Amino acid sequence: MEAGGGRRVLVVGAGLAALGAAQRLQGPGSVRLLEAGSRAGGRIWSHPFASGLAELGAHWIHGPSEGNPVFRLASCYGLLGPGAAEEENQRVEAGGHPLLPCVTYGSSGKVLSPELVSSTRTLFSELLGSAQAFLHAKELPAAGVGQYLRAELARLAPTWDEDEDSKRLRLAILSTCLKLECCISGTHSMDLVALGSFGEYTSLPGLDCTFPGGYSSLPDRMLAALPEGTILLNKPVKTIQWQGSFCEKGDVERIFPVRVECEDGDSFLADHVIITIPLGFLKEHHHNFFQPPLPTWKAEAIRRMGFGTNNKIFLEFEQPFWEPEQQLLEVVWEDESPLAEPSIDLEASWFKKLIGFVVLQPPEQLGHVLCGFIAGKEAEYMETLSDAEVLRTMTSVLRTLTGNPSLPAPRSILRSQWHSAPYTRGSYSYVAVGSSGDDIDALAQPLPEDASDPRPLQLLFAGEATHRTFYSTTHGALLSGWREADRLNRLPRAAEQQ
Repeated sequence: MEAGGGRRVLVVGAGLAALGAAQRLQGPGSVRLLEAGSRAGGRIWSHPFASGLAELGAHWIHGPSEGNPVFRLASCYGLLGPGAAEEENQRVEAGGHPLLPCVTYGSSGKVLSPELVSSTRTLFSELLGSAQAFLHAKELPAAGVGQYLRAELARLAPTWDEDEDSKRLRLAILSTCLKLECCISGTHSMDLVALGSFGEYTSLPGLDCTFPGGYSSLPDRMLAALPEGTILLNKPVKTIQWQGSFCEKGDVERIFPVRVECEDGDSFLADHVIITIPLGFLKEHHHNFFQPPLPTWKAEAIRRMGFGTNNKIFLEFEQPFWEPEQQLLEVVWEDESPLAEPSIDLEASWFKKLIGFVVLQPPEQLGHVLCGFIAGKEAEYMETLSDAEVLRTMTSVLRTLTGNPSLPAPRSILRSQWHSAPYTRGSYSYVAVGSSGDDIDALAQPLPEDASDPRPLQLLFAGEATHRTFYSTTHGALLSGWREADRLNRLPRAAEQQ
């Protein structure tokens, strides 16, 4: 892999940030990706299920329009369906929420009034907008988004001109809206999401779309374009030693500042290492992972930032019980209210955190499949249960919602378990209470921090958690990988050969 004694770059990970960096690096030298798992793609993972594929990780391209590099790359590779490229679809302002035809089931076994659901959603959307407007505000009414939203709802609820049953239902629907926002933010509770930074996240225009051949078709194509042997799979890294002077046997002339040691005992020397490891892993392991340890300011940014779990439960049915036009089956527990304390008995009520089910499209290709979304501690608890237990609970939930006690059980189940995944430890990042967008920038800052160091950019950091306005997204991950590659591409050649 060594090319003419040029710079040697190692990339830790093989998700979209890593592949993007490898794709973009220029000049003489070598690039090698060290991936802990058995596949490339990271938190993109299309898995066979029913008669097609299920997306265990990234699901949609959020904001598929010209400003989205994932959309542009996927279009360039010819990986998207015909509707995705339509200009009309690229102009839709979805605000990060997939716009799907919806039916809302209440826990009493009845379909809730579409008018009540729609007006409540509009109210919640307006409140979210007002929460985002606190970006750069000098004074905040609350630390977390959840506290702010609840205070606003407590103020507004007495002014609603409707009967008590409608009020109760409206509050229950608002509870579901909050749970959906937990899924979107990848957090256990919106109380944990910083109000002052909630407006940092930028939504791109475009009607969210999926990959007909699976999201994994994108990393697969990116990997195929790299030279053979670029990626080493099943190569978990144990430690990254930096600020050192390392040389290979028989070549004392060439000194490398970084040594990467893998769990299997193999080690690699490099001029630069791009770290694309998920924030969840860094939170748990950065103390022992880097030698010397990361500077305090970076370690503190890692600690303060939020990283939560959003899981999916796929259920395959012999026949659909939903109508062909319905693409989202929403779940409302009618006894819940955002103004009441949530249950902390996970064993008894974990399934109530489920926001509902997306109907996978098209059924003729994928089968009759529902995809449930669940976030937070309840999602983590779900991972500890067996497939049979989850299937039994989902069958019971669906029978309750439809009011049909003899609704046939799903024929098969598949679910994600991102919290248990040892090299991920969750789904994606958010700006937590006590953190800010500045922590995202600190996480992205390369090391050593001294710009006059003769061996610059030993450690570079990429991944969704390092993009200030697109954190939690695939396009944020891709842009961060390109950013770090460009940083190396700008480095004067003399500086690399010190």
